[in-house]
Amino acid sequence: MGRIFDIQRYSIHDGSGIRTIVFFKGCFLRCKWCSNPESQRYEFEEMGGKTVGKDVTVAEVMAAVERDRAYYRRSGGGVTLSGGEVLAQPDFARDILKAAWEKGIHTSIESTAHGDFCEIEKLLPFLDEFLLDIKHIDPQKHAKFTGKTNDNVLKNAIAIAESGKTKLIIRVPVIPVFNATKEEIGEIAAFAKNLRGVEEIHLLPYHRYGEKKYALLGRDYPMGNIGSPDEALMASLKNTAETISGLTCQIGG
Repeated sequence: MGRIFDIQRYSIHDGSGIRTIVFFKGCFLRCKWCSNPESQRYEFEEMGGKTVGKDVTVAEVMAAVERDRAYYRRSGGGVTLSGGEVLAQPDFARDILKAAWEKGIHTSIESTAHGDFCEIEKLLPFLDEFLLDIKHIDPQKHAKFTGKTNDNVLKNAIAIAESGKTKLIIRVPVIPVFNATKEEIGEIAAFAKNLRGVEEIHLLPYHRYGEKKYALLGRDYPMGNIGSPDEALMASLKNTAETISGLTCQIGG
């Protein structure tokens, strides 16, 4: 049994092909730009008159996932566990991944990798693809904008890469006033370059899609009036990431 807040079908993001995304409730971080603020707390919440959060079994999740097996086969898609933070419910995550793996469904997680590596190890035998968010290299700036330093994140990124047990893709949310400079993206690219087996970096431009959710939850929107990075800046940062890392870089993911 675990706690989720949504299951989204027919997604073309968060992994290859057409995917079903299972959104876990609960997160270790409090990123100021979070577009799913209803995911942060493990507890049930009211948002716009509706209860956010549902306790479900692995069998119930798999019933939803298996509805689209035909689309997975045609597109190379599968199931992605997202959040919130998957590692906040590691046993539940492992059991879903194992169930999907045993049925031949491609598996992926989208995670900050903030947590104990022993919890990540539980998932690796059943995980085809790890979409790992690296938000910043500087630990203090990371803490200022997320509530936690990145020590665990960087250490776990190295350990995941060294394990060689899953395809590792580095994803970077590009946030004005936080990391949207050539210097900061370049530092992340240099780190990714030295991760064993990593071939891709995805730059994810900041957006304000979740802003209305904060009001529905009775919270202030932490990013104020900060706008999205424009196409010219994103193209420049993409070029920086490619030049420094030598890896394939794409905008979005």
